[in-house]
Amino acid sequence: MPSLPRPLLLGALLIAIALMAIFGIIPEKVAQFAPLALLAIFPGMWLGGGRGCRPAGER
Repeated sequence: MPSLPRPLLLGALLIAIALMAIFGIIPEKVAQFAPLALLAIFPGMWLGGGRGCRPAGER
């Protein structure tokens, strides 16, 4: 079974949190700060894993 890319999972989690707030499962205040908290907890998902550019001479 193929795995989903991590950014796609993060997006699905953000949508799930929004839907839970709409239906009253979690408080609205929690849902307002959840995207910021998730991006702070999982920085590799939105920064690309820390892979930088290589210098011109390296291969």
